[in-house]
Amino acid sequence: MSKSSILAAFVGLFLVSVLHADDGWYTDYSQAKAAAQAQGKPLFLDFTGSDWCGWCMKFDKEVFSTPQFKAYAQDNLILVKLDFPQQKPQSAAEKSQNAELQQQYGVHGFPTLMLLSSNEKELFRQGGYTDGGPEPFIAKLRQVAPPVAPPAPAAPDDIFTPKPNPDFK
Repeated sequence: MSKSSILAAFVGLFLVSVLHADDGWYTDYSQAKAAAQAQGKPLFLDFTGSDWCGWCMKFDKEVFSTPQFKAYAQDNLILVKLDFPQQKPQSAAEKSQNAELQQQYGVHGFPTLMLLSSNEKELFRQGGYTDGGPEPFIAKLRQVAPPVAPPAPAAPDDIFTPKPNPDFK
């Protein structure tokens, strides 16, 4: 394999991991915040220890990885994973960002799940694991943040264009 092929493969994998980190989850908070503001969706923060926290892994498997949660989240949330791994590699910038957000929001245990409005007002917080699967968890989120309405269809341009009236002289 040539050096250029290896480099191209590495760059491709890097871009995929950055652009589609963890199946739709943002890891860059400022990018997530911009997306939330642009789309009018709340931010869903998952403070997790993805490679060591048993309750985090259980919640991920039983809720976040389900088709029900994924469908709900795609239409209604901007997902942000704020990970505190022990073995997984993580950039210094991401570690620093996550530690700052942990302190800012007073997170002391894992998992801690938060829902913030697009202007960062806290709407919901849950510390720890709760069983029941995706449906009861989605129901909790809907209580504090109703589903995002789809954008209204754009009005045709000709509605606002005056039309000549042949009877008017």
